[in-house]
Amino acid sequence: MARQEDEGRSELLRGTLDMLVLQTLTVQPMHGYAVAQHIERLSEDVLTVEQGSLYPALERLLKKGWVTAKWGESPTGRKARYYTITASGRRQLGEQVASFDRVSLAIARILHRA
Repeated sequence: MARQEDEGRSELLRGTLDMLVLQTLTVQPMHGYAVAQHIERLSEDVLTVEQGSLYPALERLLKKGWVTAKWGESPTGRKARYYTITASGRRQLGEQVASFDRVSLAIARILHRA
């Protein structure tokens, strides 16, 4: 998933990587490295997605039909696989976000923050 470092970066909760990848792909089709960069940038470098977690997640999403992939050229001129979220991926994302919201609220209640 993500590595934990002394610099304040956090490890992703189990199951959140797929949700974050799907959400990222709602912006536009992206290659894997761009997905990882997007997550890092929006999390202000708190979350780091390792290749060893990202690419298996992308393959898992492909097998489930939640994303599609096609080869293209990256901005640096290299061959890259671009991933696009599907309609079923968008539905799944909605379900995952709702579930995440329920869990987050429950944790907040336990911590006396809600």
